[in-house]
Amino acid sequence: MNLKPHQIKQLIIQGEGAYVDFKKTITSCSKIAKTLVAFANNKGGCLLVGVSDDGTIKGVKSEEEEKYMLTKAAHFYCKPALEVSFQEVYFEDRLLLVAEVKESDIKPHYSLGDDNKWWVYVRVKDKSLLASKIVVDVLRRENKDEGIKIEYSSKEKALLEYLNKNERITAKEYSQMLNLSRRTSQRILVNLVLLGLIRVHTTEKEEFYTGL
Repeated sequence: MNLKPHQIKQLIIQGEGAYVDFKKTITSCSKIAKTLVAFANNKGGCLLVGVSDDGTIKGVKSEEEEKYMLTKAAHFYCKPALEVSFQEVYFEDRLLLVAEVKESDIKPHYSLGDDNKWWVYVRVKDKSLLASKIVVDVLRRENKDEGIKIEYSSKEKALLEYLNKNERITAKEYSQMLNLSRRTSQRILVNLVLLGLIRVHTTEKEEFYTGL
């Protein structure tokens, strides 16, 4: 990672998103850990420290303090621990700190919450959202070389046929449609996502599935 000032400017103009997050300063290890694991569980991303949420350039007062907080969060508030790479860059006569987290190949990563529990987060647009059990299972298995065992029964067929005629379905709706237990419907959904036959969509309000 070696961003030039014009690249920094472009990121700020584009605003926060799936791969970029702005932080005026790092004040909480538990809060920033959510963003770090969300990036690692997605396709990676970078934090621009010294930039307000609205894109205003504030600069950092102490890059070493910011690095310390980020490293502490990555090592002690993320499980498995994450590595963060840093770059210091001057932009508009102010010092910014760029902190990059690469996509992980040992997903899922958990962050330690204020409730002293470990939670999985994923990056959706400009938000770090709590992952459902189904998404956690997908993350856990998508990088494992263990193959996917699936019995293509009437349950799978009914779901695919439904999504061929309808735009979307939730796990609850699928369970109710075929009178399945939550565990059974979750297992089927995970398998079909991993096989690339359906897509999972996470939003702040709900999680749903669509056909391809």
